[in-house]
Amino acid sequence: MKGLLTSLGCLWLASSQLARADEFRHVGDYLLRSRVKLNGTRSIPIAIKPMVFHVFTDGVEVRITAEDDEDARTTFEIYRSDGIGSQKGANGAIEIIPGVQALSRNGGLLRHLRLSREFLTITAFPGVSDQTVVTHAIAVEGTATSPANFPAGRPAPSTSP
Repeated sequence: MKGLLTSLGCLWLASSQLARADEFRHVGDYLLRSRVKLNGTRSIPIAIKPMVFHVFTDGVEVRITAEDDEDARTTFEIYRSDGIGSQKGANGAIEIIPGVQALSRNGGLLRHLRLSREFLTITAFPGVSDQTVVTHAIAVEGTATSPANFPAGRPAPSTSP
């Protein structure tokens, strides 16, 4: 009887996850701030144009769309939701802040996502390359990049790395 109840509980949990899978909610908008290619000991800034990422989640996955193009999206599977490490200042202590970590595997490319209320970082690891690409974006209010749309006390970011 106990095994039957456990099985029913697992089925209920699985079905509730499936029912929510299509219910993505908007988490926030993030302005691309920098993109850097790492190769051995070299760090090479990549020229970028301002772009806003729209971030959504259903609690199991994180979906990121570029600007207003719904077809240009990447989906990440959440593997950790108990916070992420963040260092305050160059030599500051590492603290745990609310956020999630997620992975995306597509073709020979592995992407790791760190997402908090303040920032979004995607680290891409191409399978057949010794280069790593780190993309960093900061949270913005709305989708425009004007200074009026940034949270109080936070200056509008520059688009240079």
